[in-house]
Amino acid sequence: MDDVILKVENLSKQYRLGLVGTGTLSHDLNRFWHKIRGKENPYLKVGAVNDRSKKASSDYVWALQDINFEVKRGEVLGIIGKNGAGKSTLLKILSRVTAPTTGSIKTKGRIASLLEVGTGMHPELTGRENIFLNGAILGMTKAEIAGKIDEIVEFSGCEMYIDTPVKRYSSGMRVRLGFAVAAFLEPDILVVDEVLAVGDAEFQKKAIGKMQDVSSQGGRTVLFVSHNMTSIRSLCSRVVVLENGGVVFDGDTNTGIERYLESNNESNTNINDKSDFIKSISFIKDNKEVEQICIGDSFQIHVEFKDFQITQKIDYCFIGLEDNDRRVLSLGTHHDVNFNGEIKPNNTLSCKVNNLPLNQGVYRILFAVGTNMPRQNIEVLENVRMIKIINNDFFNNGIDVLKNQGDLIIKSDWSIISNQ
Repeated sequence: MDDVILKVENLSKQYRLGLVGTGTLSHDLNRFWHKIRGKENPYLKVGAVNDRSKKASSDYVWALQDINFEVKRGEVLGIIGKNGAGKSTLLKILSRVTAPTTGSIKTKGRIASLLEVGTGMHPELTGRENIFLNGAILGMTKAEIAGKIDEIVEFSGCEMYIDTPVKRYSSGMRVRLGFAVAAFLEPDILVVDEVLAVGDAEFQKKAIGKMQDVSSQGGRTVLFVSHNMTSIRSLCSRVVVLENGGVVFDGDTNTGIERYLESNNESNTNINDKSDFIKSISFIKDNKEVEQICIGDSFQIHVEFKDFQITQKIDYCFIGLEDNDRRVLSLGTHHDVNFNGEIKPNNTLSCKVNNLPLNQGVYRILFAVGTNMPRQNIEVLENVRMIKIINNDFFNNGIDVLKNQGDLIIKSDWSIISNQ
């Protein structure tokens, strides 16, 4: 327990839908009446689950409910989940921006947060003045801040504008300065939301490297929220997956990312509802529909079309498999010189893949239909399905393929050539 720097116990946060604050005066009086009688808040017994895609069944909603986890000193914890799952609410509670409805948070040391562009900065003050302001809020002396200000300014890359009011900064410059302040002023716990996505690629790489340094070398704890699974995988030693305001997974990073991606898998019912042309997309192996295949397997992708009405001839189909927002494999009718079939209403298009070379993981499907001459997309569907590729003894050597060995797994022949 001495190593635990942050402990969250039975944490819940309730909001009233459609109104600012707790609602009506009658509700506040009712709460007060129950409180002086030593009884529980009556509105804690009601409230809908935090599912933004469904119609509310109550005036109250649990943005978070019964959250429990611990974080050790020096650990980098990733918090992932869909939009509206409760990630930002959790970080705001941990940063003491808002209070929980029930439950408790126990921390050891100072917490610095970067939750949105310009967090903790006064727009009328210069960048330099804001550095001293943030340091003072964290409890540092003026001398301590002055000793680090050169490093902060250099890391942020905003030296030219450091004596200019922050209100004149771009959003990217504010993020750069805000992150540099939070990282270099040595908080015990650094809380970073998706805000880093505002920065450019160079700064994101620097920021991730800095977070790795402060955790491994400085022994400080980092809580990191991002939708970029590449960043999560490279930075975090553990992830917590939130879904509808609750924790559905807490553990290994790769397993947690797979759990998160699988939760985004669209059903064929959803595809049918959102597409003008596609009725369903299925993965077929050994004449059976499957949700996962092995590295090196052969299988088919079946795309069933609706009875659509269109004046243009659909003769172009494209399937992209994406991992962490990167396209890793493309399949298209235009890649097959022998394919000259016109896609007609109520047809099923079959794409056969032989000896799939992708490494293990959960891959998202992008699907597009259009015309080939001229090449024009008529409909593009992103994240329509997921396919999970699982490990096996691909090389027949008794050793499983590791995820960090690359995206593509290809058999090769090795030999020794004598130079004598």
